[in-house]
Amino acid sequence: MASPWDDLSLLLDSPDSLSVTNRGTIKDKAGFNPGEDAAALRKAIEGIGTTEKTLIDILTQRSSAQRQQICKAYKDATGKALVDALEGDTHGHFEDILVALVTPPAHFDMQEIKKAMKGAGTKESTLIEILASRSNHQIKALSDAYLQETGRALTYDLKSEVGGDFGETLLTLAEGKRDESKNVDAAKAKADAKALYEAGEKKWGTDESKFIEILCRRSVPQLRQTLLEYKNLSKKTLQQSIESEMSGDLEKVLVAIVKCVQSVPGYMAELLHKSMKGVGTNEARLTRIMVSRSEIDLMDIKAEYKKLFGRSLYSDIESDTSGDYGKTLLGICGADDKA
Repeated sequence: MASPWDDLSLLLDSPDSLSVTNRGTIKDKAGFNPGEDAAALRKAIEGIGTTEKTLIDILTQRSSAQRQQICKAYKDATGKALVDALEGDTHGHFEDILVALVTPPAHFDMQEIKKAMKGAGTKESTLIEILASRSNHQIKALSDAYLQETGRALTYDLKSEVGGDFGETLLTLAEGKRDESKNVDAAKAKADAKALYEAGEKKWGTDESKFIEILCRRSVPQLRQTLLEYKNLSKKTLQQSIESEMSGDLEKVLVAIVKCVQSVPGYMAELLHKSMKGVGTNEARLTRIMVSRSEIDLMDIKAEYKKLFGRSLYSDIESDTSGDYGKTLLGICGADDKA
């Protein structure tokens, strides 16, 4: 089967998916009253037996900014943080997703990065997923949150966790200095394509630094032009060349960057599918993607999912998860688009 990543024909006309978009499933709720919502949550939590439906309905139908207002109203009314109340009253994956929903987005990204670096062994896949798919603005916000929480720069801690060319790639992404110009320099795209070809396919041994520099620094529109020029020159896509020239985590992160340059929603749809297919569900990744993309591009992710896998994201979540955790995911997902 041809990979969806091989078709570059629509690339130059599609929206720049690293720019923050407004294609989420969760929007501001009209007629919003944080005090009322906080009171309803308090009743649901403090009553005899938790009323999970109330928690799900409120927290999946308010925007992140509104949820922060609810947190403030809850604290003012009870003297207790809503996140602490949720942690004391719910459990497992349901608790994790509710806590994620009441955490500000940059703070949530920061916590996930911190978790990926904590303890024995680094969770490289989480670092790749977050750093390859976030805009400069999002990376700056998560880096600021990291500094505030730990007193150390994110790049400082990353250096001690990851090394080699893979580490270099993550550090360059974590600097959040990708060019944001919308202008495309066709001659530069040709030159970059040639440089990549000569650093990889054409060379005995690969010059990884050239790949890192171009893929982590150039703007998305510029890189899209480069991907087209590369295919004209090499007769292979850049992704295919990376997959044949490199291995391990370096290959994974460079492929992730190329995919995100083409389509962040397509990349996320693929990760969601991987989180659910086969034995066992990767709930941590499922929660992270659904919550973090819910106000950015989850509508587009649903459309890409349908295109790639022939089924709706909603129906796969429904058949793969259960209980209150599954209901919360479906609340975030929004209406089923199986038609």
